[in-house]
Amino acid sequence: MKKKIVLVQGNFDILHPGHIRLLRFAKECGDKLIVAVNSDKSMGSKSRVNEQHRLEMVQSLECVNEAFLSDLTPAETVKSLKPHIVVKGKEFESRHNPEHALVEMYGGKLIFGSGEFESNSEQYITRTISHGHNFDYKKCQSYATRHQFDYQSINTIFSQFSENRVAVIGEIIVDEYIQGTAVGLSQEDPTIVMTPDRADTFLGGAAITAGHIKGLGANQVTLFSVLGKDDKADYVKNHINAYNIDTILFDDGSRPTPLKSRYRAGNKTLLRVNQVRQHKISKEIQTDLYMQLESSIHNFDLLVFSDFNYGLLPQTLVDKVIALCNENNIRVVADSQTSSQVGDIARYKDMMLITPTEKEVRVALNNVDDGLPILAQKLCEKANPTSLVITLAGEGIFIHLPTKDGQWENDMLPAINRNAVDPAGAGDCFLAASSLALCSGATPWQAFYIASIAAACQVDTLGNQPLSFNTLQQRVLESFKNI
Repeated sequence: MKKKIVLVQGNFDILHPGHIRLLRFAKECGDKLIVAVNSDKSMGSKSRVNEQHRLEMVQSLECVNEAFLSDLTPAETVKSLKPHIVVKGKEFESRHNPEHALVEMYGGKLIFGSGEFESNSEQYITRTISHGHNFDYKKCQSYATRHQFDYQSINTIFSQFSENRVAVIGEIIVDEYIQGTAVGLSQEDPTIVMTPDRADTFLGGAAITAGHIKGLGANQVTLFSVLGKDDKADYVKNHINAYNIDTILFDDGSRPTPLKSRYRAGNKTLLRVNQVRQHKISKEIQTDLYMQLESSIHNFDLLVFSDFNYGLLPQTLVDKVIALCNENNIRVVADSQTSSQVGDIARYKDMMLITPTEKEVRVALNNVDDGLPILAQKLCEKANPTSLVITLAGEGIFIHLPTKDGQWENDMLPAINRNAVDPAGAGDCFLAASSLALCSGATPWQAFYIASIAAACQVDTLGNQPLSFNTLQQRVLESFKNI
């Protein structure tokens, strides 16, 4: 029986998870997947990555049976190969596709792949995976080379960290880790039974974002937040001083201090219990918080929204704070989390940087179809950030920089820590490090390199603990030595 041939053609300028998903989908449509990689000549303008390297990356994919460089247009390639199926990204479905008529002429099909993202594409990236040290810097070399920076330039940025004064606004969360032993399954119902051994408590949410910024060397960090009137609020007030930050805290008896309890056995989390309320803080507290910020706004160079969507940042307050920062030339960045709660990163307009997860982008756009580049551009059209980073958990980060001429630049950094002890807090650490780097003169490419290594350090330990400057500097230096 003749094998069913599937064809995909593209630039594959920066190989990112969206490509992996599309190619995996294409492979499932037939028996043999052939990929035509557009040559430098056919792309018109020179790519950051030369054609041979792009071809080798595609050839290394487990799902690809054959790949070659092509000077031909997609229609010409189809006419030459006559594949049974041609697969293109979902974003092409509403466009004119010249190869469509050719495919139908000989009885083939043109199929548009979904942007589905639930499955883990990491296993499809390379044919062999080497195991070793948790930190894998292999992909850092090509990234640093194509963006033309070295350790000396990064160290110059580090020297400016101490010049920054930062305000952080958001929910403080108490993170509780109950560590125990999984005994087995209950005989009454299919429930895992565990015996707790110990409990560890950390300050998370906006508190750890502020703690990271201070730990990395910022001159002054002030945290604005709201707490309940309960024992967890007392815990926060008794332990926040260890972060060496200033605090402006308001009490709200209508809500508990957010508490997240994680029940863990070994390195696995079995269950998370959230004790939170999500109603908006009162107008009186909003006014008091804004007035406190307004009276001290001249003391800051950067403001960070660390929004966990538990009601502390209603839209009216967000808009007033952004306007205040714009009036005083204060840079602003934002992260708005969608997990068990629902947020909307797109409501943070004109930020210097936003760092949503892929799920948060799709929720903000109500879009489950498009691939990462199209998603990123649509979010930028809606929210207008200077820089956008979509965080992809174990797959790393996707970087999207809109340009003034309506175009954009994309790049990708894989996750540097391949064996995370605790993935919680990686996004907070990334936001803290990248924001501080951008305010210290880093290009976006340099800032996201630094922040990726910072996030790798964060997930290497259990629980949220402020990252120290010395640890980050050592790891960054190590990354250049290894490349």
